[in-house]
Amino acid sequence: MQSTTISISEALARYRDRWPVEAATVDLFASFLREGPSAFERSHAAGHFTGSAWLVSADGARVLLLHHRKLDRWLQPGGHADGDLDLARVALREAREETGLAGLGVEGEIFDLDRHLIPARASEPGHWHYDVRYVVRAAADERFLVNPESHALAWRAVAAVAADASLDGSLRRMAEKWLTRP
Repeated sequence: MQSTTISISEALARYRDRWPVEAATVDLFASFLREGPSAFERSHAAGHFTGSAWLVSADGARVLLLHHRKLDRWLQPGGHADGDLDLARVALREAREETGLAGLGVEGEIFDLDRHLIPARASEPGHWHYDVRYVVRAAADERFLVNPESHALAWRAVAAVAADASLDGSLRRMAEKWLTRP
């Protein structure tokens, strides 16, 4: 546990160095990390860590989005850590489960951070997701499978995602980061 927590802390510090304009967001994540392993469990009532994938095509020109069944929005694949302290592994697992794509691989360190409120539903109160996002690259075979969590999946040009004001702001932010990466 200790070495993983330090590793996450160091990854957040490196993210802050790359994206100094996002220092306040990094501070929120670093503070939440101090809550310990319970912050990686969905039973942590106030919120919990999640891992997501900015799932790009082999050539990097497109991103695979899913139309989330519960939230009724186009989003990136991702989900709950469920006790796994390795959020890159969570992002990769969720990308595989939600798209059916084989041959996926995580590239680099944290790509994006997003803290967002999940609205109350049925017996589940509203809570925060501390979403840590990683670049996941598809292999040559880009055939996907729609699973029960989604209405649809679609490959979209990254430039089109960046320009589409109807999409979630964090998707557009990730598209801009991808387009302007060194």
